[in-house]
Amino acid sequence: MGFFDFMTEDIAIDLGTANTLIIHNGKVVIDSPSIVARNRITGKIIAIGQEANLMQGKTHENIKTIRPLKDGVIADFQASEEMIKEFVKKIPSIKKKLFPPALRMVICIPSGITEVEKRAVRDSAKHMNAKEIYLIYEPMAAAIGVGIDIMEPKGNMIIDIGGGTTEIAVIALGGIVCDQSVKVAGDLFTSDIMYYMRTQHNLHVGETTAEKIKITIGAATEDLDDAPEEMLVQGRDLLSGKPKQVQVSYREIAKALDKSILRIEDAVMETLSKTPPELAADIYNTGIYLAGGGSMLRGLDKRLSRKTDLPVYVTEDPLRAVVRGTGIALKELNKYKNVLMN
Repeated sequence: MGFFDFMTEDIAIDLGTANTLIIHNGKVVIDSPSIVARNRITGKIIAIGQEANLMQGKTHENIKTIRPLKDGVIADFQASEEMIKEFVKKIPSIKKKLFPPALRMVICIPSGITEVEKRAVRDSAKHMNAKEIYLIYEPMAAAIGVGIDIMEPKGNMIIDIGGGTTEIAVIALGGIVCDQSVKVAGDLFTSDIMYYMRTQHNLHVGETTAEKIKITIGAATEDLDDAPEEMLVQGRDLLSGKPKQVQVSYREIAKALDKSILRIEDAVMETLSKTPPELAADIYNTGIYLAGGGSMLRGLDKRLSRKTDLPVYVTEDPLRAVVRGTGIALKELNKYKNVLMN
């Protein structure tokens, strides 16, 4: 181990549309919304993460909140770079150092990403003093994080429902055999709810409120075993312009999300239809694994299971499955050398 290794810090990053997670020394040190608040006049970043998230929908004209990632891909370079820089600075053991250390990074990226978009991620990392940069596909990272041995000659199907994209992949022998990436995920669910509240209740709600509805009473099907209570939602009445409150049930939200979930179902069916028969036989035995924040939608596992006639498992702590897998790949670089791209 040379002096350089001593000066190098290893970090694994799950750069998500909705949340950014960073693992350092085997622990999740950053788990924060991917959002930046910037002063419009000076162009300076005022807040990132949770702090910026609280400002969303409540800013005046001099402050703008930006979500630098769209559909799992960097949309605003400068903002995303500054955001990652700030997050890395916040890592406790790096904060204490006199000099910014050189970094070895593993970053996960959506499987449907183009070469140009890959380069954008790499360039951002280079600007942050990263000496070694590895990229890993999200469904791959999710599979490792779920605890699947991806190197075996055995087929596994994983569905990762994030904020911007849903990644569906069949994995065997350390590679992705067939995959599908659809831009239907948590963010779209949130806007479906906003649209439903507007059209059915004449109530204008913001993104933060819609997100809260999704988490509190969101459902993928109307026949749930343990149904959540109805929820009171406040917003602005579109007709009178006054603030008002309405009561909403999970059944309504299931209706609001139905079209989007159908699109996920179709993508899953399409991926299954492209799967080679030997791997299909494996999946029949192992079932389907769900990861990502979107997989926490009540009844989604049940609904997908009904559609595919296969067992569907939601992994434990699905929000962190991808970053966990990224962290494991970083720790065992040699084992996963063929899975990573540099």
